[in-house]
Amino acid sequence: MDNRPEDIPERPEPHASPPPGSTTASGSTATGDSSAMPMAPVAPVAPVAPVAPGVPYQSTQPTGGYGPPPAHPPTQQYPYGPPPGSPPPAGGKGGAGRAVLWAAVGAVVASALWAGGLLLLGPFDGDPDLAGYRARANLCSSVDYDSLRTEYTEEDSAPTHNALKHEAIDQSYCSISLKTSSTSSYADAYLSVQMDLHKETDPSAEFTGLWSEYGQRYDDYDVAKVSGFGDEAYLVTEDTTTGSGAGGSRAVILAVRDGWMTYQMSWNVYTTSYETNTPPEIGEVSRWVKSDTRSTLENLRSD
Repeated sequence: MDNRPEDIPERPEPHASPPPGSTTASGSTATGDSSAMPMAPVAPVAPVAPVAPGVPYQSTQPTGGYGPPPAHPPTQQYPYGPPPGSPPPAGGKGGAGRAVLWAAVGAVVASALWAGGLLLLGPFDGDPDLAGYRARANLCSSVDYDSLRTEYTEEDSAPTHNALKHEAIDQSYCSISLKTSSTSSYADAYLSVQMDLHKETDPSAEFTGLWSEYGQRYDDYDVAKVSGFGDEAYLVTEDTTTGSGAGGSRAVILAVRDGWMTYQMSWNVYTTSYETNTPPEIGEVSRWVKSDTRSTLENLRSD
């Protein structure tokens, strides 16, 4: 009795070779030619075991064998997601896709707000608004006082100047002695000019407080805000003379702020300094100072 298990089919009996001269099923005649090579039986092919999903590439090289490595090296698997640095899948609808989308939108909005802030608030402390002005080692070489020389015809051959440079501020100063003629023993009046370039802090609030309230220092000073000079300007005047030229003093100061640049041109005189005549009136000197300030500021931006 055949004790073969029921789930294994019975092995088929081998077919006998037909005798020479007989006719095969295909209609050909079998011959007994000894030169014909007999057909070797084909060995049964073993079934290939299925590879489980997610299992890394397995080499077909025998263990300890020789020969080149596989043409395609094994691919590293990342069971919990894509490898680090991989871009998100195109058109993804999951949480990662939404996060990338909102990050991009946030960057655009932040850029727009940053640009808008610059427009509304002006430059940051690290980017001062110097309005095109540059520091001067010798400010006197840039001062134009042609209008004042209508009265003071003698030129000062040795005006005084100084300057300082610092990461927070650049300052230039010039002092000029004014004489009505070459016969004057001493200066008849004095002209001083100062320019400050504020490079770390905006001087706007302090400039307004100082010059708009300049009259609080002395009762004799009058303050008027004027237009046509930079962002903000004030004309400060003083006159303590009696009108006869017997005593007292007169002064005219024009203070200007243009961006983070501040400037003052000051004229002052004591009536006792004039040897032969009285000093010019405040109104006349104010016109001269305004004209000379306008041309001097132009020089300070173009030189």
